[in-house]
Amino acid sequence: MNTVVLRKIITVGIFLLICSWSFGQRDSIRIVKYTHDFRFDEGIFLNFDQVKKNDPIPKARLLTPVQLIDKEFFRKVLTKDMIYYYDDFGTRQEVKTDNIWGYSRNGILYIQVGGDFHRIAIFGGICHFVANITTYETRYYDPYYYRYSYYNYYYPSYPNTYSKTEMRQFILEFDSGKVMEYTVNSVEMSLMRDPELHDEYMALSHRKKKQRKFLYIRQFNERNPVYIPVE
Repeated sequence: MNTVVLRKIITVGIFLLICSWSFGQRDSIRIVKYTHDFRFDEGIFLNFDQVKKNDPIPKARLLTPVQLIDKEFFRKVLTKDMIYYYDDFGTRQEVKTDNIWGYSRNGILYIQVGGDFHRIAIFGGICHFVANITTYETRYYDPYYYRYSYYNYYYPSYPNTYSKTEMRQFILEFDSGKVMEYTVNSVEMSLMRDPELHDEYMALSHRKKKQRKFLYIRQFNERNPVYIPVE
């Protein structure tokens, strides 16, 4: 057998091997119902579509000096302004940290809201999480108010900016990826995907709606389970 023919046979064999491996990878992906034991693949999610596909950028494909076994891996990586990684084709990419959706650590999702990352404690068709949100406000003084100086001169008081951090509750719709504050109105909107449950909630008084928001979110999640791809 001459060298050219042998080379062609080897090339075809390698091609078939790669194809069979690729199809095997596709066949190995299955859809499972989310339960409390479910764990998301560990890595960084650039967008919510990757979350729904359970397809993050693995830690091993991130370009960082931080050791993979470091318990503070994600915290250290995400304190940088930019994240560098290799995509599915082995091409080096970069993205601003402020633009990523979040990450999964030990199978638990962390979502970026307000410039920080927060654990999603309740996961389902309607997710629930708590976030510390920092806002900046400017306090303006009465323009006719003056303070007295040591030299008996009057000076106007200038406006000053201050920050305020407060804990807020949010919900995340798993179908759409929409994040909303945890209010009666947002719960009403999210429950619309289950007309029967929505009508039942709408029939309550406003006081009972406020009291039973979490109860109806839990009922919605039980009635409308989430299915997620896994390998």
